[in-house]
Amino acid sequence: MKAPNIGISEENRQAIAYQLSKILADEFVLYSKTLNFHWNIEGPDFHGVHLYLETLYEEQQEVVDTVAEKIRAIGHYVPGTLKDYSQLTHLTEKTKGGNDSQSIFAELLEDHESIIIFLREEIKPIADKWQADGISDYITGLMEQHEKTAWMLRSHLK
Repeated sequence: MKAPNIGISEENRQAIAYQLSKILADEFVLYSKTLNFHWNIEGPDFHGVHLYLETLYEEQQEVVDTVAEKIRAIGHYVPGTLKDYSQLTHLTEKTKGGNDSQSIFAELLEDHESIIIFLREEIKPIADKWQADGISDYITGLMEQHEKTAWMLRSHLK
């Protein structure tokens, strides 16, 4: 593949690709956990929560795809195995075991907030250190998506 000529050095694109790969791993683990919760939800609010979780995992699948495309757009290949993701993520794929909506929402909230913190820490380095304002803007938008989902999950726990 011909290297992109987009005003970002190869060294910086390599660093950005690595950070995006960690984001991708987190997003994929969150997608997988959300899907797992969708399949295993139990309780009197099953139907509504089942449908809400379906919305969440569909949104999450879109996020996974867009992060992967960002990696490709800067000229790097995307990690695509579960082993890769388990080595790159800072989340755990293990659930705490509760299949009721309150347990599920609390765990998903924890993961979304963890991702928010990580994304927030990446915004300035990607813009300032690696001169990639557009990718920094993308990460800001991604963080805002997670903030909205976290707010909704938090509201379920009130």
